[in-house]
Amino acid sequence: MNHINPVEHARCAGFGQRKVTPRVCVTDSKKHLRTFLSEALEDLGFITSECSNAGELGGILDLQQPDLVVLGVSFDGIEIGNILEILVKKNFGGQVLVIGQPQSVMVKAVRQIGEEYGIAMLPALQTPFSAGSLRASVAALLPAEPAPSPAVDVAEALKAGWLELWYQQKINVRTLAPSGAEALVRMRHPAWGVVPPAYFIHDDNDPHFRKLSEFVIGRAVEDWRYLLDQQGPVDLSINMPVSFFGNREAVHNLCRALPEHPAFGGLLIEIDCAQVIDNLDLVVDVARQVRLHNIAIVIDNVGAEWPPLMGLRNFPFVELKVDHQFVTGCADDRLKQAVCRQIVELAQDNGARAVAQGIETRADFLAAHGLGFDLMQGYLFGKPMGVRKFARSRPVLTSSSGSRT
Repeated sequence: MNHINPVEHARCAGFGQRKVTPRVCVTDSKKHLRTFLSEALEDLGFITSECSNAGELGGILDLQQPDLVVLGVSFDGIEIGNILEILVKKNFGGQVLVIGQPQSVMVKAVRQIGEEYGIAMLPALQTPFSAGSLRASVAALLPAEPAPSPAVDVAEALKAGWLELWYQQKINVRTLAPSGAEALVRMRHPAWGVVPPAYFIHDDNDPHFRKLSEFVIGRAVEDWRYLLDQQGPVDLSINMPVSFFGNREAVHNLCRALPEHPAFGGLLIEIDCAQVIDNLDLVVDVARQVRLHNIAIVIDNVGAEWPPLMGLRNFPFVELKVDHQFVTGCADDRLKQAVCRQIVELAQDNGARAVAQGIETRADFLAAHGLGFDLMQGYLFGKPMGVRKFARSRPVLTSSSGSRT
């Protein structure tokens, strides 16, 4: 017996000519298990929802049927029976993945009853499982093609409320303690899931770029307050185009938007190095002005074009972030090491911090440490993540620090 509704299936299975990002509902009575499973499935590209009982599942199925229901086995037998009955009652046309020991009495019973009801039951995912085994279990549901480019324009994303900020930790090189985080804009598209900015931000000449910048500022302040409540003050940095600072009203509104909280240590604004070099007088002037409002300017993606920064008097920048292409793999590349060393020396000579971004291996970490970097950032310490997941995350070491502007 198959409960697939042909119309709904056609609507949910295609976006144009491409397969869309699949949806999954994680059901388990224990919140920490639901959270863990949801994050693992989001990393694979799923759009996730959670429920703790049959009643909540019924509500989710009424709104939009997921492609997959993941069923934990922390429920008792009665509640699992209720869940399976809800799936039948709501004409669920997707698949069910049970997590547990395949040979256990409970797992066998759940799969047998599900099959008797006509529900498509995937082979049970044995615990403990790895990211690879989870991917293998749900591989048939993953998108066959990448998202279109661009997937959607900024105006539509802003109007629909699809944008959010993700955060990547910065780490103090000497103590390995957390030292702030960089905010990175992401779009959570209803069809394509999480979309990186390359797919929806063209350039800073986009007529909607001003509104996007305002969104980033407002959300960063909102997220700072949330993180303050969850784990204490966190120093944040955001990315802005140099064109933003050509508008005096925008800069004024930025200064007014910052928290007047005693724990607020200031806001770092990262500007791409190429834009800084091309607009050096403007950026220097802005950096000196906004410093009075607890805002500091960071030069991002510094590479071989750094020499024009040498002749500056009263160097107004607090950080120089070396382009990842000169950091990733620098342990085995003397040319990359030479570029990194020159930028580190420039930062040190001007009382600024040098940041190595793109640290992905222990070898790169050791090389960056030896080159004298102050801060590091990269996948070795963690990927960018949503603010709630970031608030739950814990650094490798429990010591704390905070870089003040």
